[in-house]
Amino acid sequence: MTQIEQKIDTIIARLPFLKEAPAEFFKEFVTQARLQKIPAGTTVFWEGDACHSLALLLSGTVRVFKTGENGREITLYRFGAGEGCILTASCIMQGGDFPAIAEVERDAEAVIIPASILKNWVHRYEIWREFVLGLLAQRLSNVIATVEEIAFRRMDARLAEWLQTNQSKGNSTIRVTHHKIAEELGTAREVVSRLLKDFETKGLIRLARGEIEIHLPAQLKQKMK
Repeated sequence: MTQIEQKIDTIIARLPFLKEAPAEFFKEFVTQARLQKIPAGTTVFWEGDACHSLALLLSGTVRVFKTGENGREITLYRFGAGEGCILTASCIMQGGDFPAIAEVERDAEAVIIPASILKNWVHRYEIWREFVLGLLAQRLSNVIATVEEIAFRRMDARLAEWLQTNQSKGNSTIRVTHHKIAEELGTAREVVSRLLKDFETKGLIRLARGEIEIHLPAQLKQKMK
């Protein structure tokens, strides 16, 4: 029994399209795919790498980002359980190199599909073709939204929304560095620090080393407009 067969129930739960898959495709999936555990901190792709396979996550999170010449980072998107990387799928289908950096944020387990198999299935199986195109459509809208945020929205509004989004339920404290927030928003750490200090002066938050405590969430939400 293969690793895939041993975990097939978990795989189907994460990739429900397999329930409707033709028997021929399902058999090939079980024999051609393989499982791989990838620890947090692993760089899966560097910019310019060739794309040899597509990873479909069963658990964990991968962050995909770009780094500018000045060292600043901007997060393009993340993907988690039941999802795959659209840039990987795109560069496999077009034969290009990976155009960003992909790094595992939380320990991941993934189903690995070799590039040649992925392309073969796209041509032969409609259910797989629809799955891959669905990945592309879903994440493309996220990337467009990120570009629109950077180009057209005020940084204080984006920062306020980031704080609101990353506040845990029942816990007003976010443990994060200013540098990490800057990476997420694609700006300089100094810009984030200045805006956070402004929020603190207005009583919206309290700053401590490596922590941000939200005091007035309703007023902070008004900053998002």
